[in-house]
Amino acid sequence: MSEFNIGTIVPFGGYDWRILDIQGNAALIITENIIEQQSYTNRSGDVTWADCWLREYLNGEFYNKFTEAEQSRINLVLTKNYDNQWYGSKGGEDTKDYIFLLSIEEVVCKYFGDSSKILENRSAKQKYWFGSKDKNNNKRRATLDGYVWWWWLRSPGRDNKRAAYIHGDGNIGIQGNGTFRYNSKNVLPSSGDNRGGVRPALWLNMEL
Repeated sequence: MSEFNIGTIVPFGGYDWRILDIQGNAALIITENIIEQQSYTNRSGDVTWADCWLREYLNGEFYNKFTEAEQSRINLVLTKNYDNQWYGSKGGEDTKDYIFLLSIEEVVCKYFGDSSKILENRSAKQKYWFGSKDKNNNKRRATLDGYVWWWWLRSPGRDNKRAAYIHGDGNIGIQGNGTFRYNSKNVLPSSGDNRGGVRPALWLNMEL
């Protein structure tokens, strides 16, 4: 199917999605833009992707917005959840998901250019940011309502009360933002909300 190529924008379920990868008859897609703001979880304390509220929401309420025909094309996949490579905070159990967020490793090594050398040669200076001079930062930038905004990854931050994210400039916040109540006065102008953006990802069966 000629319309399915890496980098192509495809409509599905009322959203525009960018194809990040193709394996056999399935394409990994992520929403081209941030589609909403959400907290990573709805309670205080330690949390991982396996037991966070955002995973429950994406695989429940959000997934159920798709029609039965659309749901039949979304593959259930094994999601690998790695520990934070700078701080050692736990990634938690691997999960099976229809809808998920990308990980640090995926946005660094695979789908937005290859910055794996920075990951393989970690520096003591990387306390907060992955790399301000990373040539691939611009590829990770995203907007919501026309405003550049930050968006969640599923990986843990410096502890399990934080999750990693992509800053508005495309740099990766390896120390993470608070998963429950993010303490920041910086808000999205269109919503007055400081919560992180959500860019869902899924594996789509390309056989109609």
